Amino acid sequence: MLRVTTLDPMRVLEELGGFEIGQMAGAMLAAGEAGRPVLVDGFIATMAALLAVRLAPALRDYLIFGHESGEQGHRRLLAALNAEPLLKLGMRLGEGSGAVLAVPLLKAAISVYNDMATFESAGVVV
Repeated sequence: MLRVTTLDPMRVLEELGGFEIGQMAGAMLAAGEAGRPVLVDGFIATMAALLAVRLAPALRDYLIFGHESGEQGHRRLLAALNAEPLLKLGMRLGEGSGAVLAVPLLKAAISVYNDMATFESAGVVV
């Protein structure tokens, strides 16, 4: 059994990761550096997010977690990131299916935030 004896994220990537995890982590880091949010979905993407956050903790503020999958260990990764996903449907479909379902929820939240009347503009007396 392989045992990870270091918490250095790059060493962990070398020992356990693949090119796709490293590339996703790099894309997340670039998005955060540009001030762009990242919708994270699924076990592999969450693993990449954990790696990226271990490299640059400030990135965590840019991550939105779309879905908690039914994959074994995904809850533990989310807990390590102190993340509460928008949806918990237990899917194991891959291909960003949880993110696709989370996008309309995010659009609705943005619309409410940007377009909802204030008490003052609606004439509500408190």
